[in-house]
Formats: sequence, structure tokens, C-alpha cells
Amino acid sequence: MSSRKVGIVGSGLIGRAWAMLFAAAGYRVQLYDILESQLSTALQELDKDLHSLEEKGSLRGQLRAAEQFALIEVTTKLEELTREALYIQECVPEVLQLKRSLYTQLDELLGEDTVVGSSTSTFMPSLYSEGLKRRQQMLVAHPLNPPYFIPLVEIVPAPWTSPQAVERTHSLMLSVGQRPVTLRREIQGFATNRIQYAILNEVWRLVASGILSVADVDRVLSQGLGLRYALLGSLETAHLNAPGGVADYFQRFGGEISAVSATYGATPDTQGDKVTLEDIARQCEELVPLEALEARRATRDEFLTKLAKLKKQFE
Repeated sequence: MSSRKVGIVGSGLIGRAWAMLFAAAGYRVQLYDILESQLSTALQELDKDLHSLEEKGSLRGQLRAAEQFALIEVTTKLEELTREALYIQECVPEVLQLKRSLYTQLDELLGEDTVVGSSTSTFMPSLYSEGLKRRQQMLVAHPLNPPYFIPLVEIVPAPWTSPQAVERTHSLMLSVGQRPVTLRREIQGFATNRIQYAILNEVWRLVASGILSVADVDRVLSQGLGLRYALLGSLETAHLNAPGGVADYFQRFGGEISAVSATYGATPDTQGDKVTLEDIARQCEELVPLEALEARRATRDEFLTKLAKLKKQFE
């Protein structure tokens, strides 16, 4: 498999995570960025991260860290990146004009069999691929951060993305150990963020109205719902929580769901409501001071690795 090449555009945190995922599965990886200095830094970080994962027993795949690192090369030339690539994962910053410029360049270089997936969490694929010659080969393949520890990938086609491109991307994600879901059509926010934002909106309302503190409202998830959802989705949870399954659940509780939902009110203005934002920020920084964020992220990643191992046993 190492003779098959995957290209990655962007050598930041997400680009490096994709590089490690593909290398772990034995793909030959070529990492692109505009500056040699950025690529040099990326290689140093990749070497360090791979060996650190190996020392902790958390390295993915069957190859040793040094073997995986040997599969990763770099380039500052897009034409070199696209040459013989079966797939390209785009990981540039969330600036629409930047993406449009990049995809216009890629459109002139892609072979007819190369699929391009974007890591974007913001832009529907039609926003940057419309009018391009190779637009049927372009889609979104959105990971959750950190991708190395969270396997979900949202595959989102544009209206003109070919079924073959979608299927090939789905198969590729499975081959590197990720768990893809395929949206039948594009929608703003995709699936993960639409669900996540619904939760954040209600969390905001509960804090803003003085019902719960930040610590307590987060505890509802971390010590309650999140424990269920780490193993099962919301619909299977409902299916298990009524004697007659999910149909019985909604027959029993559907009226309450509708009644409670009617009390939610308008979507909170999370940018304009400065008072609530300052209050939430103050409470969050009491829980985790800004200077401790990096250490807290590292701890999260360590336990996500352990959780992933438990989930494999559960599944």
C-alpha cells in the first residue's frame, strides 16, 4: 500500500494529523505548504509526535514510528503534490477566498481520478468548487479535532460531486481506521456542528437565565449524557430507554419533547450578548485558566486514546 500516494495541502495541526493517519495505514504521504520553513517545522513536529505516541503505546497502525515518518515527504509545488495522487486532503485556513484560489489552481493540475476532500468545518463544497472543470471530484471530508483520536469524518458532497468520488473517499477513510458518515446532500454546518450548536445554544440559555453555572451545565454532559453518547448515539439511547424501543419512546415522551422544545425561545446572540459571554468566559477560565489550556488539551488527548481502546472492545 505504501506505493499509493496521498497529498495534503497545509502543514498545520490538522494537516499533520492527517499525515500521521495516512502514514499509519501505510500510504505514501506528500505534505504541501508555501514555505520551506513551515514544512521543516512540520517534519520536526511529526517526528516528535510519532515517537511520543510510540513511547506511550498509542501509535496507530502496524508500522513503527520511524517507518511511518519515512513515508512522509514535503513539497512547495502544487504540481508535484497532485502528480499520481489518488486523494488530496485540503487543510488550509477557513478563508473562503483562499480556498477558491487554491481550488482554481488544483483544477488545472488534477488528474481525472484524484479526489480532493476539504477539512473545512465552515464552508459547503459548492461555495468553492462551482464552475470548476474537476468539480465532480471535490467534496468535504471534515474531521473532528483531534482527528488522530476521534475517528468520525463527515463526507459532504456538492450537488455535482460524483457518487464514485464519494464512495472512494468513504472507502479510503475506512482504510485508515476512521469512521465516515456520508451526508446525502450538503447543508450548512453539516451534521456535527448542527447538533453541537443546538447543544451550545441551550447551554447558553441555561447559563444566561441563571438556571445553572458553567461547571454544572457542563457536568450535565460530562457526567450524564456524554457517558451515554460516548457509547451510543441519541436515537439508539432512546431505543434502549423504553420497553418497546424507539417507537415506544416517542409515543411516551413525544409530548414532553414538544412542550419543552417550545420553551427554548429565540436562538441566543452569542456574539452580541457581551454580558453573558463575559460571564461564561470568566467561569470557564476559573475552571481552566488560559495558561493551562495546552496542558488540559494534552490530558484530553491522552484520555481520548484510552477511551478509543475501550470503544473498540465495546463495538
